[in-house]
Amino acid sequence: MIPPDPLARLPVEVVTTSFDLFEVVLGIAILVVVVFIHGAGIRRVSRYFSGHWVHVTTETPHWRVNVLFGIVVAQLVIVHLVEVLVWALPIYWLNLIPDLSAAAFFAAETYTTLGEGVIRLPYSWRQLGPIIAVSGLFTFGWTSSVLVYVMTQFGSLDTRHAENKKIAASSDAS
Repeated sequence: MIPPDPLARLPVEVVTTSFDLFEVVLGIAILVVVVFIHGAGIRRVSRYFSGHWVHVTTETPHWRVNVLFGIVVAQLVIVHLVEVLVWALPIYWLNLIPDLSAAAFFAAETYTTLGEGVIRLPYSWRQLGPIIAVSGLFTFGWTSSVLVYVMTQFGSLDTRHAENKKIAASSDAS
């Protein structure tokens, strides 16, 4: 027995799709702006980390290294929040969501791919949501690569610590 089609129970206007070129072009343009902002932000965060990491030695107190990590993470979060605002402002200016706070919440929820909740775009603008989600996927992937680099540096520092302990232990044994 073939199960009934769940779309058959929906009203016709929900099942039909439309393609609005302006909406898609606007979404792609904003996505490109977001990616440019992310690139500039990531470069700044990477330069900040590298500029401070060159001074880290095995003698550097752990709390200072952890503070550096915390500052890097905070900077990455700020970059993402700016990008959410870049999405929220056109949504607000076009009166798609007439409250800036609600537009920012919608943009953040969609950008993080959490999904649509109680705040939604007008039906005719629904194609913008997936474009916002794609921009979040791109930028979070990029951010992840920076975090992998930072954690690789931390791993190298831990290896140097272990090597120094091993040398000290063998010197004490002699």
